[in-house]
Amino acid sequence: MSESPILFEVVTPLGFKVRTTQAYWDKIVFKHPDLSNRLEDIKQTLAKPQLIRRSSHDENIMLFYQHGIKRWVVAVARKVNQAEGFLVTAYRTDAMKEGEIVWPK
Repeated sequence: MSESPILFEVVTPLGFKVRTTQAYWDKIVFKHPDLSNRLEDIKQTLAKPQLIRRSSHDENIMLFYQHGIKRWVVAVARKVNQAEGFLVTAYRTDAMKEGEIVWPK
């Protein structure tokens, strides 16, 4: 079985790259169909967020927020090491999760 090709790799303001595959993106869109035409929004949220919070449950999970029309666009990434990470999920919401603000400081 061959691996799904990398769909994107984005450098975050925290200095680590976040990537995902086409197959994984398809799973996210299946779960959150409102993101089907929002791939560029997710990439922009990772590259130029308005706010980044560290998860209150896992120090390696970062939530990237960018305000869209009426709702926040959220990209959730797991930081594997200082240089790399991967997209866990993405969604739109009207409220932020709790957690330490890590960017901007």
